[in-house]
Amino acid sequence: MAARKLILAFESSCDETSVAVVENGDTILSNIIATQIKSHQRFGGVVPEVASRHHVEQITLVTDAALKEAGVTYDDLTAVAVTYGPGLVGALLIGVTAAKTIAYAHHLPLIPVNHMAGHIYAARFVKPLAYPLLALAVSGGHTELVYMRSAGEFEIIGDTRDDAAGEAYDKVGRILGIPYPAGKEVDRLAHLGQDTFHFPRAMDKEDNLDFSFSGLKSAVINTVHHAHQLGQELSREDLAASFQAAVVDVLVHKTQKALHQYPVKQLIVAGGVAANQGLKEAMNETLAVNFPDVDVIVPPLRLTGDNGAMIGAAAHIEWAKQHLASESLNADPGLSFTHAS
Repeated sequence: MAARKLILAFESSCDETSVAVVENGDTILSNIIATQIKSHQRFGGVVPEVASRHHVEQITLVTDAALKEAGVTYDDLTAVAVTYGPGLVGALLIGVTAAKTIAYAHHLPLIPVNHMAGHIYAARFVKPLAYPLLALAVSGGHTELVYMRSAGEFEIIGDTRDDAAGEAYDKVGRILGIPYPAGKEVDRLAHLGQDTFHFPRAMDKEDNLDFSFSGLKSAVINTVHHAHQLGQELSREDLAASFQAAVVDVLVHKTQKALHQYPVKQLIVAGGVAANQGLKEAMNETLAVNFPDVDVIVPPLRLTGDNGAMIGAAAHIEWAKQHLASESLNADPGLSFTHAS
């Protein structure tokens, strides 16, 4: 019987302090998440300094809780893993420092993990992955189409030129009077309205796999401001439905275009926006017709946001490749996968 590989994984890239214990890369023994949403809501978004202070307050408590829930001690661990980028530099440094300290104190290997790799590898908790595969990574800071020839190999074939999809949701949510984070409520309103405004589908006809959501965000904001100047009241439900339809149409269309160019058996939809019901419905329905042989994998709701378990899943792959870090590991807020040539 193979020995258990237990990884203590840290995630602190933005506004969640999370520590998990993951066994063999696909079994969650614990996944403790301390969220900061209420602290940032009054500001309408994440304030880096506030986020860092919360991480300092929570990191030890969350670590102790993760070990206790998993029923393990430091002596049982195989390695320590941590998100070192991309993200907010101050927030990242809290997790990196905690992970390095534990690894040094307990003579454990340290595994550096790319945050976006974590989002993609959250799919390992659903089913085994088969390569090559395609991933659509959509979050507050990223919208990327990623081709993976093999485990641990990431190549960006489509990227956002400006706002990420999740960022656009929060900015549009603000103009609709929805508190941060707005994605879930915009999605709910969208299911109650109709696409009556027909907002632009940016870059949808261009011969590439890139995205742009800044113009769409501006179109929604300008429509609302213009109506206010005229004393008109627009339907929030229809605005949400029209905005979401534009986002989802582009995401689904570009993903289909990528599947034509990069034939695969699996598509992973990962990141915070993967929780969006409208996106999941449209992706599943469209691919069932046009790509019936492609298996669409979406991590469960609790694993679409930032969490330590996804970092543990990605770290297991890095561990197998012996991609380890020294005590000089530093935060890399601009860390990115390689772009296709």
